[in-house]
Amino acid sequence: MIEVHSWPTPNGHKVHVMLEECGLPYRVHPVNIGKGEQFSPEFLAISPNNKIPAIIDTEGPGGQPIALFESGAILVYLAEKTGRFLPTEARARYDTLQWLMFQMGGVGPMLGQAHHFRLYAPEKIGYAIDRYTHEARRLYGVLDRRLAQSAWLAGGDYTIADIATFPWLRSWQNQGVELAEFPHVKRWFDTIAARPAVERGVAVMAELRKPITDDTSRENLFGATQYQRR
Repeated sequence: MIEVHSWPTPNGHKVHVMLEECGLPYRVHPVNIGKGEQFSPEFLAISPNNKIPAIIDTEGPGGQPIALFESGAILVYLAEKTGRFLPTEARARYDTLQWLMFQMGGVGPMLGQAHHFRLYAPEKIGYAIDRYTHEARRLYGVLDRRLAQSAWLAGGDYTIADIATFPWLRSWQNQGVELAEFPHVKRWFDTIAARPAVERGVAVMAELRKPITDDTSRENLFGATQYQRR
């Protein structure tokens, strides 16, 4: 059984979708990041960076439990556990891993900053909004050029690179992007969105997520609380 400690965010959805795609049995434990549950000692024991998602596989290597944090590492682990969505042939494997790292190091952080300064920052800072909106559009352009050459990010097969990237593009409007301007990304996006496992994965805990409007949530997500030494 995979015990999933998560919340309905892009990083959470990566793992929810992967579990649905692989057909692994799992149980979800909501970690309400607006209420600060990511700072609890119990969650920090499996995710020392106080970020969702984290998992415990009760039947890990050697039949022993294993805990993992960082969504990219979790995707690689689940792919290797099931033998799916991560090629074993060397070139195809590294193609997949480089696009997974592109998501982890670029798409996620930069689109996250675009979300923050466009939607959540307590003051509108024109420089920051312009910087991250332009970077978002640049990253969409990189994806569009790649997807003009191949059906999927890593080539001819759907992989964890696609699973990792898709959830971050679901909020393209909030990033100052018009998806229609990137036709190859749109084709890829629509194809993934129509997969039954993806539909199930993005529905996990979707009813729990509410707009960030109260001061407590803003403090837990963006304020000094997250910087306290623990």
